Amino acid sequence: MKNLQKIKFSVVMAMLFMLTTSSMCSSDDDNSSSNGNNPSDVINIVNNGTWRITYYYDTDQEETSDFNGYNITFGASNVLTASNGTNNYDGIWSITDSNSSDDSPSDLDFNIAFSSPAQFEELSDDWEIIEKSATVIKLKDVSGGNGGTDYLTFTKN
Repeated sequence: MKNLQKIKFSVVMAMLFMLTTSSMCSSDDDNSSSNGNNPSDVINIVNNGTWRITYYYDTDQEETSDFNGYNITFGASNVLTASNGTNNYDGIWSITDSNSSDDSPSDLDFNIAFSSPAQFEELSDDWEIIEKSATVIKLKDVSGGNGGTDYLTFTKN
C-alpha cells in the first residue's frame, strides 16, 4: 500500500513538473504585466509564514471543517506541508501563468498536489487565483468532468 502511495505521489509530481516547465516555454512570454499579476507576486506572498484553509466548497457542499487545525506551509523547492501537530502531510505546489489563446494573459494558476490522505487529495488541482493579498488567497476551480465549481481560501496565520 505504501508503494502504491509513493507511485501515485511520484506520478503527480512528474505531471506537475511537466505542467510547470511547459508553461515557462512560450514564444509569447511577456515579462511585463499590466496589473502586477505575475507568479513571483504570489510566490512571495505564500512563502511568508503559515496559512490555514478558511473556506473549502466542493461542488455542492462546504467541507472547510475537514481542514480544521491544519497549518499549511508553502516551502522552498515547491514542497507543501499540512500539519496539525500530530499529522504531517506533504505535497507539492507551484504558481504558473496559464496564458493561452482562451485565457486572459494575466491568469495565474495555483497548482496543488497531495497524494494522501483523501481530504487533502481533493485539493489536488490547478486552481485559478481569483483574489490575492498579503493575508488571503482565494482560488476557484471549474471541474472539466462534471462542470461543478470548487472554491478554496487560504488565510495567513
